[in-house]
Amino acid sequence: MKKEYWLERWQRNDTAFHQSEINPYLREFWPRLQLSPASTVLVPLCGKSRDMLWLRQQGHAVLGVELSAIAAQAFFTENKLVLHSDAGDRFTHLEANGVHVWCGDFFDLTAQDTAAVSTVYDRAALVALPPDMRQRYAHHLLRILPLGTRILLVTLDYLQHEMAGPPFAVSFDEELHFMELARKSRCYRNRISSHKPRVFRSAD
Repeated sequence: MKKEYWLERWQRNDTAFHQSEINPYLREFWPRLQLSPASTVLVPLCGKSRDMLWLRQQGHAVLGVELSAIAAQAFFTENKLVLHSDAGDRFTHLEANGVHVWCGDFFDLTAQDTAAVSTVYDRAALVALPPDMRQRYAHHLLRILPLGTRILLVTLDYLQHEMAGPPFAVSFDEELHFMELARKSRCYRNRISSHKPRVFRSAD
């Protein structure tokens, strides 16, 4: 799956994957992380998710990363936020009211970029990628995160042959492998049900 796939979907406004409401699993499981309001939250492949507004309302600084400039701009426009922008070498930095969206390639993020991050919220990144890219994504994410970073990961599982994806099915075994990669910290799994997303927390 190439970058052009997602850029073209945003250009065509083919965004049925976008959720207009705050994700209910974010509301339910976020308090269990027991974060300081001053924590900085990374939201990979954020699109124009309104979950970033909710995270900001909890007091967190939010750093979203999004490939599509259309999606990044739409987040601020649709939420009537006064936008400040700055074009950099790797990313265009967009910001309003403590929500930062860096427009560019997630794989260009470095450990220096995420030095202040204490938590990751991944609802739409892992499931957006086919298996080979999920491996690359997971390794890159964990390589650039500070030690002790917590991860709230929402995935879904289904019989992959029933739907081509995205969103792609992520099996329990693959989720365990993802968390094994991050075993610098303790992990627990909360299985919501066999047909709904599963949510993980990675804790110190």
